[in-house]
Amino acid sequence: MVTDAATAGVNWLTTLLTMQGLTSTVTAHPVEDESGESCWLTIAEAPLSPEQVQALIGDGGAVLDSIQYLANTTLNLGKGQDEQQAFTIELAGYRAKRLEELKAMAAEAAERVLASGEEYELQGLSSAERRQMHHFLAAQDGLSTFSRGREPDRRLVVCLAGQQDDEATEG
Repeated sequence: MVTDAATAGVNWLTTLLTMQGLTSTVTAHPVEDESGESCWLTIAEAPLSPEQVQALIGDGGAVLDSIQYLANTTLNLGKGQDEQQAFTIELAGYRAKRLEELKAMAAEAAERVLASGEEYELQGLSSAERRQMHHFLAAQDGLSTFSRGREPDRRLVVCLAGQQDDEATEG
């Protein structure tokens, strides 16, 4: 079912692509997973050149993350918390592949911390990816997560519950 928010998302992203001189179609579909409910806006890969696809994804997904941040900020502007819609921007299967990588990283981090009792730091995650990891690991009994450092060197720390750093913050 396409909601008003999904339609607004498709229109917004199509306009953004057009303003960049790119011609592609955008489709919307709801996804419900461990992170909650999200409206995935998928950019069709076929009409784009490999260079255009890589430019839209960016190094480590940085451009896709920025577009997603703008979509979420712009499309939820002035809406109450209960009216807001989470948007995920997908292109060339990047998000789905990265989601599986993050789940594997979370499982490995949990296993290491539970086996050793030592905290474990994960580097190189975007703020959106850190939020996903906090969510994945929150379901794991006996573990706690927090973020340490400042951007661009902010790291996710996984530790045994009760061993959280005093300076720790989530995000």
